[in-house]
Amino acid sequence: MPKLPLGEDRQDAIADAAIHLVATRGLRGLTHRAVDAEAGLPPGSTSYYLRTRNALLTACVHRMLTRDLTATTPSPEGPLEEFLVMMVVGLAQERADDLAARYELSLEARRQPELQDAIVQGGRQLRDGLAGMLDALGIPDAAEVAWPVAAMMDGLLYDRLAGAGTTLSTEAYEHAVRRTLSALLAGLRDAR
Repeated sequence: MPKLPLGEDRQDAIADAAIHLVATRGLRGLTHRAVDAEAGLPPGSTSYYLRTRNALLTACVHRMLTRDLTATTPSPEGPLEEFLVMMVVGLAQERADDLAARYELSLEARRQPELQDAIVQGGRQLRDGLAGMLDALGIPDAAEVAWPVAAMMDGLLYDRLAGAGTTLSTEAYEHAVRRTLSALLAGLRDAR
């Protein structure tokens, strides 16, 4: 019998199970009981840690943000532009549940200010990190252009998950992302 996670590990397991449920069943499929079952935890575990549905939704946002912040730390050896390309491609390939859940939660956040605040704060952290990378690439006004660059990257991810990008081979998608980001970054370097 597998050992049940405790403490922070249990909270991570709860958030991971909730993210998977939101991604696969939508927000209607997300209940405390369903999370307990998905995580393989005793009944009542989720409600012990996260009493309200909003707390559960916010925990999903924080868990995905933690993964995003870890994934957006570039390696000092590799070219930064290539890192940005692989960040988009890797996220689309390896974290489709996170993407689907994020889009579901983003729409729900329009009706829930606390959830909206968590998403906005997380987005700011990610854009600040992106601004640092853009600055290192010699992009003028990096903090100002980080938002539209992030929005464009998010559009590439959304299309891969739920749009025409789903029909592309992995190679074609990677090529398109590389070409698009290279052109964007070149244009931003030249814009004064």
